[in-house]
Amino acid sequence: MENILRSPAALSSNDPIPINNAADISVIVVYFVVVLAVGIWAMVRTSRGTVGGFFLAGRSMVWWPIGASLFASNIGSGHFVGLAGTAAAGGIVIGGFEWNALVIVIILGWIFVPIYVKAGVVTMPEYLRKRFGGSRIRIYLSVLSLLLYVFTKISADMFSGAIFIQQAMRINIYIAIVMLLLITALYTVTGGLAAVIYTDTLQTIIMVIGSFILMGFAFKEVGGYENFMARYMSAIPNETVSTDGTVADPACYTPRSDAFHLFRDPITGDMPWPGLIFGLTILALWYWCTDQVIVQRCLSAKNMSHVKGGCILAGYLKLLPMFLMVFPGMISRILYTNQVACVLPEYCRNYCDTDVGCTNIAYPKLVIDLMPNGLRGLMLSVMLASLMSSLTSIFNSASTLFTMDIYTKIRKRASEKELMIAGRIFILFLIGISIAWVPILQSAQSGQLFDYIQSVTSYLGPPIASVFFLAIFIKRVNEQGAFWGLVIGLLIGLSRMISEFAFGTGSCMKPSKCPKIICGVHYLYFAIILFGCTSIIVLAVSLMTKPIPDKHLHRLCWSLRNSKEEREDLDAGDDWVNIEEDDDTYDELKEVSCWKKAYNWFCGFETKKAPKLSEEEKKAMEANMTDTSEVPLWRNVVNINAIILLAVAVFCHGYFA
Repeated sequence: MENILRSPAALSSNDPIPINNAADISVIVVYFVVVLAVGIWAMVRTSRGTVGGFFLAGRSMVWWPIGASLFASNIGSGHFVGLAGTAAAGGIVIGGFEWNALVIVIILGWIFVPIYVKAGVVTMPEYLRKRFGGSRIRIYLSVLSLLLYVFTKISADMFSGAIFIQQAMRINIYIAIVMLLLITALYTVTGGLAAVIYTDTLQTIIMVIGSFILMGFAFKEVGGYENFMARYMSAIPNETVSTDGTVADPACYTPRSDAFHLFRDPITGDMPWPGLIFGLTILALWYWCTDQVIVQRCLSAKNMSHVKGGCILAGYLKLLPMFLMVFPGMISRILYTNQVACVLPEYCRNYCDTDVGCTNIAYPKLVIDLMPNGLRGLMLSVMLASLMSSLTSIFNSASTLFTMDIYTKIRKRASEKELMIAGRIFILFLIGISIAWVPILQSAQSGQLFDYIQSVTSYLGPPIASVFFLAIFIKRVNEQGAFWGLVIGLLIGLSRMISEFAFGTGSCMKPSKCPKIICGVHYLYFAIILFGCTSIIVLAVSLMTKPIPDKHLHRLCWSLRNSKEEREDLDAGDDWVNIEEDDDTYDELKEVSCWKKAYNWFCGFETKKAPKLSEEEKKAMEANMTDTSEVPLWRNVVNINAIILLAVAVFCHGYFA
């Protein structure tokens, strides 16, 4: 594994260390101090002593930190490295993955979140349990979501961050990763969701400013947009014959003729347009509307207008990656053609220590070679910001899933303190598994990180998207249909995923030997097929089994969303979790030592018993937490902005089609 991440050429002692000057180091130190200060401020001012306070920020967040946190949680270092790398190889089409979100965030804020809020849930598996009853779907979805976090998020972000740090600092990658993980885990474990959201807001500001500066330098270097288009089409490496006489196929290193087209041929295109419109929308539906990391931010809002405002802000921010990451990645190919567009394994190994291509170094290469001292340190801070913001979001949400959906099944009478400790310890376990998975990422999808992330999502995400979509919109769907749809859909997806990794995804020079019938279908088309198969299974099994009575579905599906009748929860007698008061935590009779007080404050544990609430007060609190009403003025403001955002999305797709 060390050989994978540490190139002997790159780490030669004779090689100058790019970030080894007072200006760069000072910027990085200031950045870390500011981030920790914001995290500590959030810890002090917010409630962290309860599960609701720790995991949902007490439902007190306003629209602008929610929108910034949605963007920062989504844009990790995997985006900087992966988007720029795939763009260097294939052109602007990968930017369509970002612009698709402009439509989906509207669906999130206007359709899905109101249902989740009315249902009064903290996690997505909890919603499915209320909707269908039973515990097997909830456990299944929790475990699958955690696996997806490992395979597509945590390991990918750590790997992409490792690539950047390896290029920038020439230090042992494991020391760098441990340092990053310690800092990110520190304010995630101690501060809860509020600390994560406030630090995400700071990270977003740093990411956008730093990326705009780099984009300006990059376009200045190539002479503007018109020159950029012309020079990209001629960015062909001259190292196309190996020392043993092997000649590379021109198709492997010549820029695509449709490099500046967003919609590409449905049969021969590397990203066929039907897949980009329909297949990608299915993946986005899973990611933006049913994924714990994203939805948890929306559930922390103080009311629905703030949810919608946050979604609109996130949508506008998602316009930026095309200009801040995709175009700079393509410019990197122009400026460093032989390195970024290398095609022969012997040359690629020399540049980035991998056989399948070096497009993943496109963005780090641009930062290190183009930026002056000080600004280079700022851009490293940007990469660290994106890495840390996405990791903290995932750690917090994964901890929530494990604590609320799995641990409480094992320990039904766990105290609140025990739940919070268990969630924090689980983060360490996740980190270990993710580091072990990193080597698999290097060769997957011809070395293009973003393609790897999207392909794994295409194999595992559509069944989840199907079940949530049908659960909300079709009242007739029941537990048996949802469960068997999830199970059979997972088996179909795993058969493709395992086959692809077993045969290898190959590269242009060494194509994979995976049979066409298995791997010949583009992963975006496969997502459409898998979504359709799962939906058919869910509906067929549901229609053959007993329906769920309406008394169990009030405010859990679209047709009954405004019902005022009292809902009778399915399996109401089967208490999933019974949080007990912890005598050790809430013992007011004991004298608490100074060390104990400091420990309790650091971890967010309350040192005195919470006041007892009457039944009327409990009902009032529950009604407030599940309220989706809006002030008419602000409802109109966010609705108008949503229409404008959709118009912008249509224009962008049409202009670059």
